[in-house]
Amino acid sequence: MNSRVTMGLAAVLLLGAIVVGYWGLVLSRQPAPVAEAPAPAVVTVEKTVAAAEDQTRQPVVVLVHDVPPFTPLTAADLAIEKLRSAPAGSLSAIDQAVGRTPWRHLSAGTWLNAESFEAGGALARMIHSDERALAVSVDEVIGAAGQLMPGDYVDVLLYLRQDASNPQQSAQIVVPAMRVLGVGEQYGLTNDGQPATPALSADDKLKQDQRRLTARTVVLAVPEQLLSRMMLATQVGTLRLAVRSSEEQRLAKYWAGENQAPDKLVAANSQLFQFTQLALGAAPKIPPSGEHSSATRPAVEVIRGNQITQQNP
Repeated sequence: MNSRVTMGLAAVLLLGAIVVGYWGLVLSRQPAPVAEAPAPAVVTVEKTVAAAEDQTRQPVVVLVHDVPPFTPLTAADLAIEKLRSAPAGSLSAIDQAVGRTPWRHLSAGTWLNAESFEAGGALARMIHSDERALAVSVDEVIGAAGQLMPGDYVDVLLYLRQDASNPQQSAQIVVPAMRVLGVGEQYGLTNDGQPATPALSADDKLKQDQRRLTARTVVLAVPEQLLSRMMLATQVGTLRLAVRSSEEQRLAKYWAGENQAPDKLVAANSQLFQFTQLALGAAPKIPPSGEHSSATRPAVEVIRGNQITQQNP
C-alpha cells in the first residue's frame, strides 16, 4: 500500500509540474505592457509637425468644378487649398471671388486671380497693347520644316516673282524679329507667365507635338505700326519664316518694350519704298539711252486702288 500511495503522489506532482510549466510558457509569450508606451509619443510628434507645416502654408482660392463664362460664382463653386507657395496675385479668401463673373470658361482646379475675371481670351492676353496677333498660313517649307515653337523669333522674308507687272524679282526682309505666339493648336505663355492653354496629360501632349509638326497656321505678334505692311506681304508674294538664334535673348528683352523700339520701327519702315513699289506693280523708270536728264520732265505718280501709273504733264 505504501508503494501505491507513493506512486499516486508522484503522478499528481508530475501533472502539477506540467500544468505549471505550460502556464509559465504562455505567460512568457505575452507582450510586455510597457512596450506600447512610446506609441502616444510618436502620434503627438506627427501631429505637431503637421500643425507646424499647416501654419506655413498659404491659402489659395480654387474652383471645385468647371464654371462656364458669364456665370457669377457662388461659395459652392469655391474651396480653399493651402499651398507652400501661393501663385502671384492669387485670391486668398472665398469672399474675394463670390459674386464675381468670369468672362471665359474656367476649369476645375483653377486657382483664381484678378485676371480670371478680365475680358479676353488666351491669345489676347499673350500680346502687348502695341501689338496685334496675326495668323499666317504656312507649310513645311515656310514654317521652318515644322520646327517652330511658341516663343521663337522669326524674320519674315518676302519673295516677289518676275512677271508682267513686276519686271524685276526681289527678296527682302519684310518685318524682322517677330515673336511666335502659337503654332497650330499649341500656344505659349500669357503676359503674366502662365500657360495659355491648360496642362495636358503625357499622351495629349505627345499628340499635340505631332500635330504641331504638320501645322498649317502660325500666329505672330506684329507691331501695330507694321501690321498693314505684314498683311500686304501675305498677299503679294511668297513668304518664308527665318528663325533667329536663341542667343539674342529676344524673349528676355523684347524690342517692342525697349526704349529704342521707335527707332527700330523707323528702321524697318525705311525699306518700305522698294517693297511698296514692287508689290503694287510699278517698275522703276529707266531713262532711254542718249537722253539728257535736264530734258526729262518729271512724271506725276497716279495711284488708283492697287495700281500705280506714271504720267507726264
